[in-house]
Amino acid sequence: MQGAASARTPSVGDPGSASVRRVELEEAIRRRRTHKAYGSEPVDRATLDGLLELARWAPNHHLTNPWRFRVVGPAALRRLKEAAGPDAAAKLDRAPTLVVASAALSGEPVQDEEDLHAAACAAYIVLLAAHGRGLAGYWRTPDVLRTDAGRAAVGLPHGERFIALIHLGPLRQEQAAPERVPTGDYVSYLE
Repeated sequence: MQGAASARTPSVGDPGSASVRRVELEEAIRRRRTHKAYGSEPVDRATLDGLLELARWAPNHHLTNPWRFRVVGPAALRRLKEAAGPDAAAKLDRAPTLVVASAALSGEPVQDEEDLHAAACAAYIVLLAAHGRGLAGYWRTPDVLRTDAGRAAVGLPHGERFIALIHLGPLRQEQAAPERVPTGDYVSYLE
């Protein structure tokens, strides 16, 4: 009988079970912040591969896997800065690692809407997982990636929608949590 008890699925209240993981996840969600200052070391390839692998676990209708990620290298960064112009280019130097997140679209309006949301979830997974690894992150939507020149600079094809330019790098400073609106301002229970 002892073997049967140890093989059961742990309940939420069991020490060392899902409740511990839930608390860790909830803490990570509450503690992740937007950072605009980074250490100078780029995020290594193995870490990036791990972050981007986790993104594929985002929910998506019909398993279309619409997310696309492009890690911006030195040549692509030069092209992007040139397309951005001198005023906006400086912001592209904030983080040592930049990742363009986009959604591959089918042209079918309902599926495209679902795929866009799924790709946004995947991008957030990257930010949350980066935070879990002690990295700083920032979700940006710079205007340059809505231009033909900016899209060309990072190889963003016509059939993809830009979602975010994810800034990643070593944490340089802690950020205080901004005030959040209470749940009563955005939650309704319908009868």
